[in-house]
Amino acid sequence: MFHFKIALRHLRKSKTYSFINITGLSLSLAVSILLLLWTHDELSYDRFNTHAADLYRLLPKIDNAGSASVWNTTPAPIAIYAKNEAPEVKDACRMIDNWGITYFEYDGKKFVEWHNKHVDPSFFSMFTYPLVKGNPQHPFADAYSIILSETTAKRIFGDQDPIGLALTGDDKKIYHVTGVMKDIPENSSIQFNIAFNFQQLEQEFDTTHYWKSLNSSWGQFNYDTYLLLQPHANPAAAEQKLAAIHRRNEKDDFTKHLSYVLNPLTKTHLYAVDGSEQGMMVVKVFFLVAVIVLVIACINYVNLITARAIKRSKEISVRKIIGAGKTSLFLQFLSESMLIFLIALALATGLIYLVLPLYNNIADKNMVFKPWSTQVLTVYGLTLLATLLLAGIYPAITLSSFRPLEALKGKLSGIGRKGNFRKVLVVVQFSFSIMLITGTIIIGRQLKYIREKNLGYDKENVFSFWMRDINNHYEAAKAELLQQPGILGVTEAGVDIIDSHSGTVDISWNGKRPDQQAFNIVQMPVERNFPEVMGIQLVEGTGFTGTPADSANFILNQTAIKEAGIGEPAVGRRFTMHGVNGVIAGVAKDFHFQDMRTRIHPLIIHYSTSWRGKMYIKTTGKDVSRALASAERIWKKYNPNYDFIYTFLDSEFADLYKTDTHVGQLFNCFAALAILISCLGLFGLVTYTAGSKVKEIGVRKVLGAGVPHIVTLLSKDFLMLVVIAAAIAFPLAWYGLHVFLQGYAYRTDISGWVFAAAGIITLLITILTVSFKCIQAALASPVTSLRTE
Repeated sequence: MFHFKIALRHLRKSKTYSFINITGLSLSLAVSILLLLWTHDELSYDRFNTHAADLYRLLPKIDNAGSASVWNTTPAPIAIYAKNEAPEVKDACRMIDNWGITYFEYDGKKFVEWHNKHVDPSFFSMFTYPLVKGNPQHPFADAYSIILSETTAKRIFGDQDPIGLALTGDDKKIYHVTGVMKDIPENSSIQFNIAFNFQQLEQEFDTTHYWKSLNSSWGQFNYDTYLLLQPHANPAAAEQKLAAIHRRNEKDDFTKHLSYVLNPLTKTHLYAVDGSEQGMMVVKVFFLVAVIVLVIACINYVNLITARAIKRSKEISVRKIIGAGKTSLFLQFLSESMLIFLIALALATGLIYLVLPLYNNIADKNMVFKPWSTQVLTVYGLTLLATLLLAGIYPAITLSSFRPLEALKGKLSGIGRKGNFRKVLVVVQFSFSIMLITGTIIIGRQLKYIREKNLGYDKENVFSFWMRDINNHYEAAKAELLQQPGILGVTEAGVDIIDSHSGTVDISWNGKRPDQQAFNIVQMPVERNFPEVMGIQLVEGTGFTGTPADSANFILNQTAIKEAGIGEPAVGRRFTMHGVNGVIAGVAKDFHFQDMRTRIHPLIIHYSTSWRGKMYIKTTGKDVSRALASAERIWKKYNPNYDFIYTFLDSEFADLYKTDTHVGQLFNCFAALAILISCLGLFGLVTYTAGSKVKEIGVRKVLGAGVPHIVTLLSKDFLMLVVIAAAIAFPLAWYGLHVFLQGYAYRTDISGWVFAAAGIITLLITILTVSFKCIQAALASPVTSLRTE
């Protein structure tokens, strides 16, 4: 207690240094804990599942001439065969988003629900999504049974028991509720609010696809497949057996190059299907920033307490002369560090509670701060240990090791007046700051690059919506809309042009070599004028002709032409898909129909009258409200009982990169706070430097030195340290940012001016930080500083 009283007295005496230390450490603790809350949330995805360690996502891998590609969806039948024929597989589940049924009716009221999936019944026994009503072993009574989340059930049925009640879907079918599940946790990579029975797809596919049944269609790679392995099963053995099963059932050249990869469920959220660290890289970066922020605060403390050793040398020496031992002095300085930490910890805790709502809003999460939870206590404990080791024990040992007589004479061995160790720490601090500034610039440039890159089609001033019954009156609705002011074009498609994934390998073409394999090609069923309205450029051919022949006319993108090895001219070549022997009518310039983390895949645009349903309306951009009103009027004409729901393509595009935007905003905030903490420490160090040279400054002023000379004297060492830090930081920053950008197939470049800008910004921050104290010291009266001599 005695040591803490002395420590408290010392903190009150040195208000400036105490303020800088406590403020810097409290900010760093708050920032570090907030960052670690985020990283913990990201790492916790899917781990709540009881069988998380044995759950895997099945991914096809194609080796094409030494270049391997991994897909995220599989054919439907592989799950059935995996469960029946692979002894390593305990159970299997397929799922696919259900975009076709979004409107529901109950008791005369209409409801909209976009987040729906078709799943196998095994989903509820494999995954930990418990049913609060219903039987998890037999969740569906028939093909048209559905299971609702608690929130969805409450929204539709209120306090009624929903079991057995019926909803009418916008496909005019009746769906009976056979279960209610707990709301899916936010840290789940699988999200939906209504589960449809996968058996419904099997029945409807078998009646509409004349060439194959769903469970014998090995060429349609459209379904997410998850496997539950037996405990301690060998995933590699299962992968080999699954590939052999596929080759046995689909005997063509394509399957010779096919293998399967089992990706752990716990890696689904943070890793791309090819194993690259897309999200995990961000987690590592944020964890590193948390450590950097804490280290910067500790460096501040070490620098300030050792820098003030000269001022405290007489106090320490006198205490040694009157009998204080090293242990007593060691405990004294350790008590000061502990007291500062405890005060900073209390302030940091309050600050976390204060900013957490804003933090959750920026991060688009719902994180909860529980100070007494195991995770937070672990963070606090490790932080305390790191703080005492880095910011307490070293200064305590150093200061308690003074030789009293030398100290009373102003000669301090160990840390000395030159402060070389402090300079090393300042260089480290500046290096971190420069790396953070460089990272902020590059992340901003990458986000800007994504926003401004030419996608290869028009996304501005275009809105879309699923048509429902308009689809049955499309031509009449189109003709009426084209007469309305503000509308330039109307078209439709069966997929979302922003994010299309439906692929097939059921293709062949004229000139295909015997040793050449087929490849997965994304299908885009459209109306004839889709390329024209959407601004998709054809580099060869004229596309669809407006004649019945269009049902066998295909437009391939440049990547598909290259993948197939079709030479020029490509137009006129025979091309077959799903048994339709057609012809290539055009070659489209590559455009982005998926996000920019992946390369543009092969694409086939084909005319379809059955597989459509999404209307795209292109406006002039000047009278959008009138165009929307016209579209809503048409909607109400054919869908009078349903609300008009639409989205703009540029908004959909922004949603694809919402997580990237949030990460960029968080990184900028935390980088700015880290730099602020560095500035606090720098200001304290400059304050000490000016104070320790007050008599030298006084003498120089008496001898005629002006303010610029004094300011240069005090600041030149710090500016030199910035230059040294830049030399260290630039190569490290380049390497880190190069690795980060590898997560994007299309990315900005790391130009030299980025590093120059980071260096200049750091120099300006340094100059602004040191100038105030330097100018104040230079303007001080020399009489005051020399009076004590």
